Amino acid sequence: MVRDPLRDEEPPSPEEVLNALADDAAQRFIAALSEPKTASELSEECDVPLSTTYRKLEKLTDASLLEESTEIRRDGQHTTRYAVAFDEVTVTVNENDRSLSIEFSRPDRSRDERLAELWSELREET
Repeated sequence: MVRDPLRDEEPPSPEEVLNALADDAAQRFIAALSEPKTASELSEECDVPLSTTYRKLEKLTDASLLEESTEIRRDGQHTTRYAVAFDEVTVTVNENDRSLSIEFSRPDRSRDERLAELWSELREET
């Protein structure tokens, strides 16, 4: 399943985002994602076992920090690539009740990404 944080109906909780960012391996993954990469590429580059890599990527994606995309190959072996889904994350403490809130600054979408999103929405409707 391909997940896009911009299409999430419910934003992640501050605790979920902070827990995902508190992990050393997760921080290394974010630093290594200057361009979209596969779990295998990240595992090798960051020297993290592949099974752990998948768990950490799941946690980062659930926290709306990463987005997934599928690369379709002619041989039928599709590949999931991960990319950083934010430019900035801001944590704010509410003055009244001292609760935390999270705000994301997201990168602008390219024309290709917007077109892919439209096609995806069209497929969901049919």
